[in-house]
Amino acid sequence: MTPVDGDTTVAGRISLGDIIEQLRRHRPVFHSEADLQHSFARVLWELMPDVHSRLEVPQRLLGRSEYLDLLCIGPSARTAIEFKYFTRRWTGTAGTPAEEYAVKGHAATDLARLHFVRDIARLERFCRRSDQNGLAIMLTNDASLWTPPGSGRKQTRDRDFRIHQGRELAGTLLWAEGAYEPNTCTLRGAYPLEWEPYSELDGAGGEFRYVAVSVSPVPDEADATPVYV
Repeated sequence: MTPVDGDTTVAGRISLGDIIEQLRRHRPVFHSEADLQHSFARVLWELMPDVHSRLEVPQRLLGRSEYLDLLCIGPSARTAIEFKYFTRRWTGTAGTPAEEYAVKGHAATDLARLHFVRDIARLERFCRRSDQNGLAIMLTNDASLWTPPGSGRKQTRDRDFRIHQGRELAGTLLWAEGAYEPNTCTLRGAYPLEWEPYSELDGAGGEFRYVAVSVSPVPDEADATPVYV
């Protein structure tokens, strides 16, 4: 199965929505990003045993290595996945079996946006096989990430990197209007952002939502084809 534009199928076998639905039944919250990655891979195996998951897979591009969070390998297609789990503080008991959680808070929402956009750009580099698509997934309980900024809000250095509901990411994105060139990010594709509900827990910070960006394969640069080592 060859991935197509906007395809959120994982390894050509199962939709991302089906995996998320099963995942949130037992894991409405996670202790860490690594916990999220491992739990996602486990649910994928439970639903589709013929899809193999590999964590932290090196991608060698133009003489240097980068690491992919999760590579899902099916019988006829593959999916490269990058995860971001950005949280505000939340404590409570949740899940099946019930566990106690003390989710820590991350203050730098501007860097969360930057790193999510960079994940999309990384997947554009990694998806150079005709049978491999990519998914950039962010799960968060910080409403400022999915909420559009109010009118009259003063200009911020991460304005181009906003990832709120209804935003589209495309083209060259400048950090602080280009004042810090190392953070400039250029995207090949155009990516509309649609946030989806994940879980609703008690207390402040108990609402979790996720956004998923699908990256299509572009196997047109032989010299940029990843080498998996």
